[in-house]
Amino acid sequence: MTESAYAELFCFSNFTFLTGASHPHELAERAAELGYAALAITDTCSVAGIPRAWAALKDSPVKLITGSWFELKDAPPGASVPRFILLARTRRGYGQLCQLITTGRRRAEKGQYQLYFRDAETHPLDDCLCLWLPPTLAEADADQALACGEWLQRLFDPRLWIAAARTLESGEEQQLARARWLADQLRCPITATGEVHMHNRERQPLQDVLTALRNHTSLEQAGHCLFQNGERYLRPVPVLQRLFPDTWLRETRRIADQCTFQPGSLRYEYPPDLVPEAETPAAYLKRLTREGERRRYPDGTPLTVQALIRKELDLISEMKYEHYFLTIHDIVAFARSRGILCQGRGSAANSAVCYCLGITEVNPAQVELLFERFISKDRDEPPDIDVDFEHERREEVIQYIYRRYSRERAALAATVIRYRPRSAIRDVGKALGFDPAQVEQLLEGIDWRDKATGWRQQVLDKRLTRNPKVADQFFTLVNTLLGFPRHLSQHVGGFVISSGPLAELVPVENAAMADRTVIQWDKDDLESLGLMKVDVLALGMLSAIRKALELISDQKG
Repeated sequence: MTESAYAELFCFSNFTFLTGASHPHELAERAAELGYAALAITDTCSVAGIPRAWAALKDSPVKLITGSWFELKDAPPGASVPRFILLARTRRGYGQLCQLITTGRRRAEKGQYQLYFRDAETHPLDDCLCLWLPPTLAEADADQALACGEWLQRLFDPRLWIAAARTLESGEEQQLARARWLADQLRCPITATGEVHMHNRERQPLQDVLTALRNHTSLEQAGHCLFQNGERYLRPVPVLQRLFPDTWLRETRRIADQCTFQPGSLRYEYPPDLVPEAETPAAYLKRLTREGERRRYPDGTPLTVQALIRKELDLISEMKYEHYFLTIHDIVAFARSRGILCQGRGSAANSAVCYCLGITEVNPAQVELLFERFISKDRDEPPDIDVDFEHERREEVIQYIYRRYSRERAALAATVIRYRPRSAIRDVGKALGFDPAQVEQLLEGIDWRDKATGWRQQVLDKRLTRNPKVADQFFTLVNTLLGFPRHLSQHVGGFVISSGPLAELVPVENAAMADRTVIQWDKDDLESLGLMKVDVLALGMLSAIRKALELISDQKG
């Protein structure tokens, strides 16, 4: 067996918050170094880490497989609670996976999910592969485990495998014996998995810290919550060959070969709602631009501006961005119809078409514009138009978007809230059992703006601990934790609007604010996959201008 014959099919990134101890790109890069054939990122009821892994692997021979890990809230009659991994086989399977994730996330509070065995029975999942994680001997007896396997087999056969891991912990031989027995009873193949939580063994101390935090305890009190060893990392293929039978290793490649979906194949599908039936998107955008041109230049359009408009419309048509401009125009037109002040800004101010559509106010007849700053065929990047609205009335615009496209087709982009020094110090200190009051006192005394004496030296000076080894461990953990995602929040105003169900493009979940939903990707993820968002931003100065205008009007009256 060659080294490229192994595919890792069970891997948590740090987007399974407080569980995975490595970034998606670290896992991807390590898999490439080890010569893996494929790597599946299987975060808990999530595909949030997929774009980061894709960015690292898109030019690599290592195939990225999109998957997700699930534990249901209940069990079929007589069966143990199902735990399994679903892998997207095709683009259609990816949509099915995202729909299931959305169902679980929308049903629960922010950051949680709830799925029941009836969901697996009613949601189409025929283009997903299933890896079943049998219960341990302590969790269920043989009959309950077999009943669970039979239920999954009815749903997924012949797309069902039993997942077996070798983590070298006590009780493993009995668990492997159960897996073999279940495979015989169900006539179901077994596949090797790593149950990976980190890209290398050196992350085990951080993984222990995350486990303690997830269980709201300290390392000293965590006990059996912690793993017995550091084997849940991406291991070299020769090591895996010593641990697993060849048949189990070959199944990993057979599964990977069936998974043809790649995140780079995702394409933004524009909402067709705005284009009249008798017109093409290009013709409609051209008509609206010409109408705006006559309003902007009632005495005739300068020749230089005419040339700019023709050039821009040609490139917009070539890049197939018409629907994006029409969507922004529609939102701006709504705001103006309600008397809501708004203003496009940024690189879009270099567009004569945006000026004619009323999106921006920079007159190309008076300044020299560089459209290539906004859209360039060479860069092949989607356009990005930022539009500011009165901050006191932006909610009217947001609710218009929801009404216009429905909540099935519109949601806010996410913002990934990451660990910064303050939160990392607080959480690592909690896991190491430091006095919380002492940690808070230390944080209050740090001058974060002091460039001469960094926060690390200030912490040392305040003698959080007198043990040098503990201090070194503390700073190593804090530095590694910096930048890790803590949770998903909502973007300040970046909307993703789709032609069909948005949940088939990316999972949608509840935001902390009522009546708000967010997708699982942030703006950087959207850009890496070439997907577009519409920025509906709030600007307090526009509200101040509105009030000033009203005050002037009242005084004149």
